[in-house]
Amino acid sequence: MGMLKRMKDMRDMVEAAPGMVAQAQQLGAQAQQMAAAQQAAAAAQQAAYQSQAGGYPGAAPAGADFEPIAGVSLDQYAAVSKGVAAYGYDQSKLVDVAASKGIAAFAWDTAYRGWNERIQRNHAVAQRFNQIYRGI
Repeated sequence: MGMLKRMKDMRDMVEAAPGMVAQAQQLGAQAQQMAAAQQAAAAAQQAAYQSQAGGYPGAAPAGADFEPIAGVSLDQYAAVSKGVAAYGYDQSKLVDVAASKGIAAFAWDTAYRGWNERIQRNHAVAQRFNQIYRGI
């Protein structure tokens, strides 16, 4: 009797297989549609960032988040950040590197906190910082 039950279960499974295959194909198609939608959203987001940056990568962005902080521009901030590499990225040397570039310690402290906050909050600022940093 157990063998007949197994044969019936196998027959039921074979009969159900086409529906299961169709369902799997449908799920695969939905996954492709979701991936395409995510790619489109990412492309739109990238276009928005580029438009904030003047319409093309490498453009000097404008806006309040790109204004100097305590007299320190994003270019100067990137230069000091890159300059600390000579000291094994020892953060305690940032003030010395800033001073070597004519930036007073009190101004650097304010600028350091401000630029870090802007970079974390605004992707366009982070992107521009990375462009400057790599170009130095």
